[in-house]
Amino acid sequence: MRIFKEEQRFTQTWLFVLLAITAGIPILVMLNEYINHPDTFNTSEGIVTILIILATLGLIFIFKLTTRIDENGIHYKFFPIHWKFKTITWTNINKAYVKNYDAISDYGGWGYKGGVFWKKSKGSAINVSGDIGIQLELKNGKKLLIGTQKKLEASEVLKTYIKQTKEL
Repeated sequence: MRIFKEEQRFTQTWLFVLLAITAGIPILVMLNEYINHPDTFNTSEGIVTILIILATLGLIFIFKLTTRIDENGIHYKFFPIHWKFKTITWTNINKAYVKNYDAISDYGGWGYKGGVFWKKSKGSAINVSGDIGIQLELKNGKKLLIGTQKKLEASEVLKTYIKQTKEL
């Protein structure tokens, strides 16, 4: 019995830079206001506002994509959207393979994407980085792509279970 496990988080350098700029600009504006007009600036409101900005931007670091492939099927959880694992059993999967994709043009970016607001024919995607995913084509016609950084491991485990499923 082979098992594939993977955990991913948002750790891209460009994302950290973008978040720093996003937080830095309003904070710098507030500090400038405090320095130039200290008599009209409420310090406690300024501190609360800065803490809210930093806490809101920090939420991105809570997100975690966990994937597990075993004899029962493919399990995934994108915390905090999913609190429990979602399972797709092998009997519900028509095709499963690893492929390269373009997160922006295919699904509109990273995160929990697709469906109604993007190219419906591509299905949905759950990803946090990169351009490699486990593509699932379900028997009900739906498609789901789960991002992975472990292309070879995922491919090997998928081949093992797909072969076993066809033999049944």
